[in-house]
Amino acid sequence: MSESEVLERLDETVAAWDNGFGIWPQMTTSDRIAKIELVVEKLLEKRQVMIDVLMLEIGKNYVDAASEIDRTITFIRQSITLLKSSTPQKKTYGTTITYTSLLPIGIILSLGPSNYPLNETYAMILPALLTGNTVIMKIPAVGGLVHLLTIDIFNSILPKGTLSFISGGGRVTCPPIMLTGKIDGLAFIGSSKAADSLIKTHPEPHRLKVFSQLEAKNMGIFFADGIEEGLNEAVKGSFSYNGQRCTALKILWVPRGGREVFERLFKEKVEGLKVGLPWDGMDVNEPSDITPLPPGRVEYMKELIDDAQSKGANIYGGEIVGGSESRLMKPAVVFGVEEEMRLWEEEQFGPIAVVKYYEDLEEVLEYGKVGKYAQQVSIFTKEGKGVEELTDKFRNIFGKININVAAGRSPDELAFSGRRSSAMGTMSVRHALEAFTTETVLATKEGKGEEIFERVLKESKFGEAVV
Repeated sequence: MSESEVLERLDETVAAWDNGFGIWPQMTTSDRIAKIELVVEKLLEKRQVMIDVLMLEIGKNYVDAASEIDRTITFIRQSITLLKSSTPQKKTYGTTITYTSLLPIGIILSLGPSNYPLNETYAMILPALLTGNTVIMKIPAVGGLVHLLTIDIFNSILPKGTLSFISGGGRVTCPPIMLTGKIDGLAFIGSSKAADSLIKTHPEPHRLKVFSQLEAKNMGIFFADGIEEGLNEAVKGSFSYNGQRCTALKILWVPRGGREVFERLFKEKVEGLKVGLPWDGMDVNEPSDITPLPPGRVEYMKELIDDAQSKGANIYGGEIVGGSESRLMKPAVVFGVEEEMRLWEEEQFGPIAVVKYYEDLEEVLEYGKVGKYAQQVSIFTKEGKGVEELTDKFRNIFGKININVAAGRSPDELAFSGRRSSAMGTMSVRHALEAFTTETVLATKEGKGEEIFERVLKESKFGEAVV
């Protein structure tokens, strides 16, 4: 889309908000819920074709593709259930009588990712819509086809401009939108560099409410007694959906004394991963573990591997399958990563497991202490001796500390957060509903209008259920 076309879509979204006077923000919560429930019904009718599109466009195996669709529907339904079950409470502070409601902030610009284009995008925009905001959504260049299946659904059910879609290069489409100063909230999943650039484009960034999920370099830490204990989780955490997850384990810390055993067992596990196409094994429910990567990713993986190898790392796997033009590569393991290598800090976001050998836990603590990213850490151990120290230190760094399980986001009821350059805000069913709302207070004092106050609560939309 051209800049003028993008700004036309923005104007529609602005008109739908109408400074809070628009049809959608002025609807009752129950009426908005009814509309979104209709959307869910229509989405379910396209479940199979959406699964097919995720397999064909982004290489997600059929089990993971189906899971993404189903998890998205579940998330929306859980959000609706929470809204319906919320009980508003009136509170009195001394002689002041109050009622607090969470109400929309306005116009939201949403940019979702390519790896979970439906789930992670809808986990932001549907709660924003349910709470009365209007949204303009940038369709990702890769992963956008699934959204093309949903545009007509939203347009046929929601008032015009409530949810607008734009397409094109992010650097071309989004800065002009931000420059208008009409955006009140940014829902962003992507790189911290892109997020910073976009935020700075807003003429009044102080009033921009930001929810973002960014990069991660999640640590998987093996204790000496946890090598066999954590192998399966480490392999899953490193290579699930090709390692193309912000929650993937991006660097494994292994005690140097266990190097020989770890390398032998880890190679065996990696060798057992099934490399193939997204639909392979559908008839016997044995999906491919490693599938084709998006355009340009194989080249990037090779750059990272070559850099590490040239600086002394040992490489296992990583061969291209199907010819030089193929985007299917075997999972790779980089043994012996060091600080001068790009993989020390860069998020590989692909099928590369990175292994660092350590002599002392102080090395591990220091990496976590000074690292740029701070999303999650996994600790693998049998007896657990020494975990307390890591937990005490890392509780002020990471959003989640996992013991003997790979890093991950689920369940969606659980807070998903990060620090530093990994996130701004927290994701969960409840937190998503709160992300683009603001607390608005109705107040009076004893003897100053209690009857009017009660009538307003009873007869106006202010007295609706809130989270």
